[in-house]
Amino acid sequence: MTNLADHLRTVRDFPRKGILFYDISPLLDDPVAFREAVDSLCARCEANGFSRGVTKICAVEARGFLFAPAMAYRMGWGVVPIRKPGKLPWKTIHETYDLEYGSSELHVHADAIGNEDTVLLFDDLLATGGTAAAMARLVRRLGGRIAGVQFLAELTFLNGRKMLRDCPVDSLIRIDE
Repeated sequence: MTNLADHLRTVRDFPRKGILFYDISPLLDDPVAFREAVDSLCARCEANGFSRGVTKICAVEARGFLFAPAMAYRMGWGVVPIRKPGKLPWKTIHETYDLEYGSSELHVHADAIGNEDTVLLFDDLLATGGTAAAMARLVRRLGGRIAGVQFLAELTFLNGRKMLRDCPVDSLIRIDE
């Protein structure tokens, strides 16, 4: 098994001075590591009970989009993109949230999720938890149930899980530095 953490690159001062950015490009570039990551994420979903009854996976722009379709294909789920303002062509609802370096807004199509849907939320990285918490609020506003929130990597020292106290959370790679 590949050490997937070895396939993450840290970039200082991106996107702003003082931020340490965790780049997943090296993992995506390595077909063995990428396959192992997708397989491991799906296996952990099943082991944690996150896959039970799931109808859709919601992925946030942009790096979450790179894993969610592969997971959905393997697990038999639909994919719901959650995007930045102005990127979705249909009627949307939105949520504002805070980042470690500012604030932003997420949008989802107003008809993407219904009362019959159980959803897995996915993003590549859990930092402060604001993005994932906004995703959860969007899903709930549309009537969906959340099976769990899964991440490729988690920066445990930022305590992002505290923003997701009401959701089961799992991460494949834990970064404790």
